[in-house]
Amino acid sequence: MDQQYEIATFAGGCFWCMVSPFKKLNGVLDTRSGYTGGHVENPTYKEVKAQTTGHYEAVQIAYDPKVVSYETLLEVFWRQIDPTDSEGQFQDRGSSYKAAIFYENDKQKIKAEASKKALEESARFDKPIVTEILPAAVFYPAEEYHQDFYIKSPLEYMKDREISGRDEFIKKYWGDKQLS
Repeated sequence: MDQQYEIATFAGGCFWCMVSPFKKLNGVLDTRSGYTGGHVENPTYKEVKAQTTGHYEAVQIAYDPKVVSYETLLEVFWRQIDPTDSEGQFQDRGSSYKAAIFYENDKQKIKAEASKKALEESARFDKPIVTEILPAAVFYPAEEYHQDFYIKSPLEYMKDREISGRDEFIKKYWGDKQLS
């Protein structure tokens, strides 16, 4: 029996922090940290971090659409980022840490645009929503030590997450409604 799945790709700053909220969802089959949207083939973490490849740090999610919808993935995404920051995310600055939704097809594009519009209309944020919605590009998996980093290196992950300011931001704007 073949498993039917779809792909969703999101950039939300440090990819370490973007994996666990999605991995917890029923219907998510796999998550991968990696790089997308740039102009260099097979970039390394060092190259991407140096802001020379045009890539975003991103997470790619394989999911079963019969169990978890793309709309739910979008909700989780929006609740992990600062959608008003065009210069990066939290402590991570620069183009490789900008937030973006990379759509795989027209259906995802329409849903992503509708979710962005709904967030703008909610007036939850007092600044404009600047998160980009871009066509999917080649996705290069990050080095193995980055995969499931929060599981492999929980102390380093928690320390990095604590100093980032991400959790305080999420709590301020989403409170107990956070889906992660």
